[in-house]
Amino acid sequence: MAVQEGAAPEAATGENTTVHRLKPNAIGLLGVVFMAVATAAPITAMTGNVPFMVSSGNGIGAPASYLVAMVVLAIFAVGFTSMAKHITSTGAFYGFISFGLGRTVGLASGLLATFAYVVFEPALIGIFSTFATTTLHDQTGVDVPWWAFAILMLGINAMGTWFGVSVAEKLLVVLLATEVTILAAMAISVALHGGGPDGFTFGPVNPVNAFQGTSAGLGLFFAFWSWVGFESTAMYGEESRDPKKIIPKATMISVLGVGVFYVFVSWMAITGNGEAAAVEAASSSNPLALFFNPTEQYVGHWAVIVMQWLMITGSLACGMAFHNCAARYLYALGREGVLPSLQRTIGRTHPEHGSPHVAGLVQTIVSAVLLGAFWAAGKDPYTGTYVLLAILGTMAILVVQAVCSFAVLAYFRKNHPESRHWFRTFTAPLVGGLAMLAVVVLLVSNMGVAAGPESGSIVLKATPWIVVLIAVGGVAYAQYLKRRRPEGYALLGRTVLEETKER
Repeated sequence: MAVQEGAAPEAATGENTTVHRLKPNAIGLLGVVFMAVATAAPITAMTGNVPFMVSSGNGIGAPASYLVAMVVLAIFAVGFTSMAKHITSTGAFYGFISFGLGRTVGLASGLLATFAYVVFEPALIGIFSTFATTTLHDQTGVDVPWWAFAILMLGINAMGTWFGVSVAEKLLVVLLATEVTILAAMAISVALHGGGPDGFTFGPVNPVNAFQGTSAGLGLFFAFWSWVGFESTAMYGEESRDPKKIIPKATMISVLGVGVFYVFVSWMAITGNGEAAAVEAASSSNPLALFFNPTEQYVGHWAVIVMQWLMITGSLACGMAFHNCAARYLYALGREGVLPSLQRTIGRTHPEHGSPHVAGLVQTIVSAVLLGAFWAAGKDPYTGTYVLLAILGTMAILVVQAVCSFAVLAYFRKNHPESRHWFRTFTAPLVGGLAMLAVVVLLVSNMGVAAGPESGSIVLKATPWIVVLIAVGGVAYAQYLKRRRPEGYALLGRTVLEETKER
């Protein structure tokens, strides 16, 4: 089934079926790139992950971990973008896997991907609230409860989705540009000074060191975790200009651009401290000193203050991007009538803004409920809410990424002989899929260490089982539809734009 191009927010998909569509031509190449990079949250990935990787993972080999992850994800992206040239759907993984491995696996994967993005938003609200309360206290002495900032972020995210992707894009461009600038200022300053106390050292970028240290698996997992969300480029295909060209380009730019940035910034942070001092700083009671020390020395104290505030806006940008992703997945499932009532609710778009406004509102409510539950359980917004929900969502999305790679293999084995290529449609997705499965194994084997003080949490112990339960539930419901509502089953993962449909 296909949705026709046009300005109207709704279009026919069949003789008696109408779905609402997102606003077309609302975002360009740079906009899609910004939306995807914002989900990676460079400043949160650097200040939140690198100190832990250095202290408890692969030590000074943290930048090398990013190098390895970049290569693996670039290989995965080759297959992913090959499929994006033939299929454009807001459902992204849901649509791709449905075409490649069938509707049953597609629905199970779509539910897993939706679940992942749904829990990512409250996770980021947790770390945003932590950064905000800590920075405000440190710099002004004012104490504000974390839940007040959580409510603020919920409101900002909801408005960003309600008024359409172009509004969210403008907000994210500003937030992303500032956080990238301050990290780049630190890294470039260290480089221009000829490195740190030991000069330039190349140990941090030696790929061999990615597999050294206290726990190389943990370090590599955190490196992959830092990219979660880059694949969201495909979700904006229906709202972008010329998606067949924009989405593949935006995906590769996101993977490689973010990768080069991560490697350079983490390398200069370690070099700016000196290798031994970097490990000491990352293992101290203030692990952020790994970044604050070289920033203070090579840029100035003012930059440390600015960096603290940008850690707040960076996590806000990331949470806003995940909110948009979750709303679009909910909308994609809703407009196809996975449950008939959903077409009239989350499957609708705003008559003026062409946004998934109902799905966005539902996502806001779900995030608020999850945050309320973790608050009632006495969980810390960072070590409890952020860490536990981030691990849960990451496991779900990594499984979906692996399945998507194998869907690419299956899709091109049956379709488009003119597009088949030994590397793009066979080797790359095969290697990417196996690598994603390896990362899932890394996550499962290192969950307890990654969770820190929450290593004994019931939520953490239940994480693999929750992922399995959602996948099995999706398979079971798809089979139910196949037997009882074949017309509904036929629609699963099949709504694409008429001008960009599978052909």
